[in-house]
Amino acid sequence: MYSLKLELKLNNKEKTRLSGCAGFARFVYNYGLSMLVQSWEFEGIKASDSKRLSAIEKVFTNYVKASPDYAWMQQYPSAIYSSAFRNLGKAFDRWRKGESDFPRFKSKKRGDSFTVLKKAGIYPTKGEPMLPFSNRQVLYPGKQITVPGLGSFRLKRAIPFLCSSQTFTISRTAEKWFVAFMLDADVIPPIIHPMESVGVDLGIKCFATLSDGTTITAPPQLKIAKIKLSKQQWHNRNKQFGNRKKAIRASNKAKQYFGEIAKTHAHLANIRQDFLQKTTTDISRNYYRIRIEDLNISQMMANHKLSNAIANLGLYEFRRMLTYKQPFFGTRVELVDRWFPSSKTCCECGHIQSMPLSERVFVCEAGCGNIRDRDENASINLRDAPFDKIRLA
Repeated sequence: MYSLKLELKLNNKEKTRLSGCAGFARFVYNYGLSMLVQSWEFEGIKASDSKRLSAIEKVFTNYVKASPDYAWMQQYPSAIYSSAFRNLGKAFDRWRKGESDFPRFKSKKRGDSFTVLKKAGIYPTKGEPMLPFSNRQVLYPGKQITVPGLGSFRLKRAIPFLCSSQTFTISRTAEKWFVAFMLDADVIPPIIHPMESVGVDLGIKCFATLSDGTTITAPPQLKIAKIKLSKQQWHNRNKQFGNRKKAIRASNKAKQYFGEIAKTHAHLANIRQDFLQKTTTDISRNYYRIRIEDLNISQMMANHKLSNAIANLGLYEFRRMLTYKQPFFGTRVELVDRWFPSSKTCCECGHIQSMPLSERVFVCEAGCGNIRDRDENASINLRDAPFDKIRLA
């Protein structure tokens, strides 16, 4: 399964409508989070998080939503708040498993997004034939999409083929709105890869060094966009940004500045996303077995001298993309133990020696004559790592 994310072409009325839907989903999410945390104070109640959220959703449906004080909720489809409770349950599941931090209250400053789930019924596009799907939305090729409960919207890029989906996630990045939907389709992976295996050593000066000698550097546009962002933040350092606790409203220039900063952040993220997508796709197409080091990104970010460069490159996102693209390209991504001395070991004779970060060329002290670039030597060691140091990604 994979998903499509397309940009919507909206007028001001439609933008206001979607902003209200996002605010409704944010209100429901925060309400459920607050009620769930408060329910833990009652020691006599023994129930799982899913059962507690189910009871909270019933209270919200029968009492809160029916209250005259919250009559404004009637203008939004019920699928929005059902999905908000479902997302909250998934957030607590990830927290229980140790995969993420404790769920936080949603804020408008962190963006607008909500999910609509098609439960039952058919929402056909005008003038198109009906297909026999009971719980899925039929999507026809063209620059128009019908979202369950919200109606039809124009797209800047056409849907390429006839498909169907059950969930639709609408989000806002800067001033652009996007719709993402999941498709029940699989990509047939290639049968033959040009090369068998490769070791990939990630770094800061050179983003990736492959064991066959190929080097991949980060695009210069990434640094240019980062410098532009820093200049914008410095020039507007004295603006009155507002403080809700102190009842200080943000100035009009500050609101304009927030929009400009959001566009720059989106531009920076798009450059990084495009670079990582193309890089991981090229590697997945050319190599069958891909070995990378199991880096501890959170610990590396603790170094204030390197944290900015590590965050800009997106090293963990590189690993995540390689991992989820395995079924698409028929690859096998393997993680080498983080304590394996790939940078200190000679790839020719296996001699281990000290290698500080300042030394960029590996010169074997055992006298085997191996003189290589530090990152290339590490990538070869990752490719030839012993099996007891390897696990599947």
